[in-house]
Amino acid sequence: MTTTTLAVLVPLLPFLGAAAGLLLGRTAPGFVRPLAVLPTLTSLVLAVLVAVHQDGGRAIDSATELTPTGSVPIELALHIDGFAALVAVLVGVVASCVQIYSTGYLRDDPRYPSYAALVSLFTSAMLLVVYSGDLIVLLVGWEIMGICSYFLVGHYWETPEARAASIKAFLVTKLGDVPFLIGLFALATDAGSFRITTVLGTVASGGLHHPTLVALLLLGGVAGKSAQFPLHTWLPDAMAGPTPVSALIHAATMVAAGVYFIARLLPVFEASSAAMVVLAGMAAVTMVGSALAALAQDDIKRVLAYSTIGQLGYMTGALAVGERGAAVFHLLSHGAFKALLFLAVGVIIHAAGTNSLAAMSRMKDLRARVPDAYWTMTVALLALAAIPPFAGFFSKESVLGAAEHVTTGHTEHAPAAAGWIVLVTGLVTALLTAAYATRLWLLAFRGHGAEAPDHGKQPLVMNAVLWVLAVPSLAFGLTYRVLPDWFDGHDLTPTLTTSVLGTGLALAGGLVTYGAWRHTTALAARVPLGAVAAHPEADAGLVEAEAIASHAPAYGDVAYAPDPADPGRLLLGPLHRHAAVGFHLDAVYDALFVRPVRAGASLVRFLDREVVETYVRGAGALPRLLGAAVRRAQTGNVQTYVSALLAGTVVLAVAALLVATGA
Repeated sequence: MTTTTLAVLVPLLPFLGAAAGLLLGRTAPGFVRPLAVLPTLTSLVLAVLVAVHQDGGRAIDSATELTPTGSVPIELALHIDGFAALVAVLVGVVASCVQIYSTGYLRDDPRYPSYAALVSLFTSAMLLVVYSGDLIVLLVGWEIMGICSYFLVGHYWETPEARAASIKAFLVTKLGDVPFLIGLFALATDAGSFRITTVLGTVASGGLHHPTLVALLLLGGVAGKSAQFPLHTWLPDAMAGPTPVSALIHAATMVAAGVYFIARLLPVFEASSAAMVVLAGMAAVTMVGSALAALAQDDIKRVLAYSTIGQLGYMTGALAVGERGAAVFHLLSHGAFKALLFLAVGVIIHAAGTNSLAAMSRMKDLRARVPDAYWTMTVALLALAAIPPFAGFFSKESVLGAAEHVTTGHTEHAPAAAGWIVLVTGLVTALLTAAYATRLWLLAFRGHGAEAPDHGKQPLVMNAVLWVLAVPSLAFGLTYRVLPDWFDGHDLTPTLTTSVLGTGLALAGGLVTYGAWRHTTALAARVPLGAVAAHPEADAGLVEAEAIASHAPAYGDVAYAPDPADPGRLLLGPLHRHAAVGFHLDAVYDALFVRPVRAGASLVRFLDREVVETYVRGAGALPRLLGAAVRRAQTGNVQTYVSALLAGTVVLAVAALLVATGA
C-alpha cells in the first residue's frame, strides 16, 4: 500500500466511523463504542506510518482535479511535509485518548452515540485540514469543524448555558470566516490556483499583488478559529460542553487549525511587514490579557480555557517572528499537556457527579479522592508553567529564543518590532502563567471549600488515559534535538538568556502566588466571614471578596470567586473584577453589535407592522366595503328587487327630464 493511499485513509476512516455510528446508534447500540474507538485508533496507526515514510524529508504531494471549474481549478490534493505528518499524529493521539476516555465519562449518557459520531467527524475534519494540499478542500474541513463544535458544545442542550455557548461559538467563528473566505479567493486569484504549493511558489516569485490585504483578511478567520484577540470570547463559554470535548477542541482540533494554517502559509504573511507586526500585536494582547483573566476565574475549566488562549498566543507570536518550527513545536507540546489537564478535570468532575465542582472555591483537598488526577495534573501544570525539564519549558523557550533572535536584526523574515513585542509580552506571560497554574493547583488540591459528594472510583480507562498523556507532557520537550529535521532546520535549542529569564519569572510567579495563598488562607482562618472589613490586616481585595460572598450564591451567576482565601484577588487587586469578566469585551460587543442589531430588527418589525401592513390593509379595505355593500343588496326578496327597479327607473326618468328641460 502506497504512502498516498495510507494518507487518504487517515481522515477517511474516522469519517466512515462517524457515518456508521450515526446509522447504527439506535438500531445496534452495542457497536457504538467499537465504531467510536477502532477507526480513530487505526487512523492514528496509519498517521504514524505516514510520518515514518515522510521522515522529515521531501513533502509528499499528490493531486487529482475534482471537477472542471472554467477558471481556478479545485483539486483533491495532498501536501504532507514534516509539519503535517507530526500534527496528524498529535490529532490521532488526542482523538483516540478522548474517544477511549469518553467510553467511561459518558457511559450513562443516552446521547453518547451521536456524541461519539460527532467526535469522529470532528477528528476527520481536522485531519483533512492537516493533510490537504488545496485551499478549498482545507476550507471544507475548516467549516465541518465549526458545525461539529456547535453540536458538541451544545451537547447538554437542556441547559441555557450550553445552548448560548454553542450559538456564540458558531457565530463568532463564522464572523471570522467571512474575511477568511475573501482572503482565500484573493490569494487564489493572484496565484491562479488553490494548490498550496502553487500559492507558495507565487509568493516566492513576488506574484502576490496585495500581500498586506490578503494576510489581514486571512487573519480574521485565524483569530476566530484559534480564539485570538478580539475573537476569543467564544472559547471560555464553550466550557459548557462535555469536558472531553474541551480537551479535543483545545489540544488537537479547532483552535489548533488557525495556528497550523498560518504555519502552512507563513510566506504569505512574511510578504508583508505590516501583517507581521499586526500578528505580533494580536499575539501580545492575547497572551497578557488571557493570562490576567485566567488568574481571576473561579471555574477551573474557564481557567484552562483562558490558558489555551494564552498558549495559542505564544504560537502566533512565534509565527509573527517567522519561526514556524517553534510555533508547531509548542503546538505539539501544548496538545499533550492541555489534553491531560482537561481530562484530569473531567475525572474530578466525574468523581463529584456534578459539574458544580468545577468551581475551585468549592473544592476541598481532592488529593486523596482522585490521586491519579492529582499526580498527572501536577505534571501537566508544571509543563504549562514551563518549568524544566517538562515539555512546556522547551517549546516555550523555543518561542522566546526565536523572538530574541529577531530583536537582534539577524533575520529578514520579520521586523525587529515584532520580535520585541513578542519577547517582552512572552516573558510577562511566563510570570502570569506560573501564577495562575500555581493558584489552580493550590485551590483544587489544597483548598478548603465544601465537601462534594463522592461517587466512587472512576472507570479504569479514564485514569489510564491520564497516565498515557503524562508521558509526552514530561518527556516530549527532549525531542527539540530531532525536530528541526522535520521542520525548517532551524535550531530549537533553548537559549541561555531567555531560559534564565523565563524560568526565573515562572518561579517568581509561582512563589509569589504561594505566598499570597498562605496570607489569605491564614487571614480567612483567623477572621470569620462578616468581620473581614473591620480587621486591621484586611486589604481592599479581601474586603471586596467578603462583600461579594455575603450577597451572592455560593456558585452560580457570579463570574468571580466569592472566596476570601483566593490569592488571585490579592494579586490582581482592583483589576480582579475586570479580569474576571474578560475585561468586559462581551459587554463591548453587546453595545457595538448585539444592541444595534436588535434595535434594527425592532425598527424593521415596527415598519412592517405599522407601515407596510397599513398599506396592505388599506388596499384591501375598499374592495371589502364594496363587497359588503353588494352583499347587503342581495337579499333574495323579489319584492325588494322590483321596488329597487322601479325606484331606479323613476330616478332615471327624472334625471332625463331635467336634462331635457335644461337643454
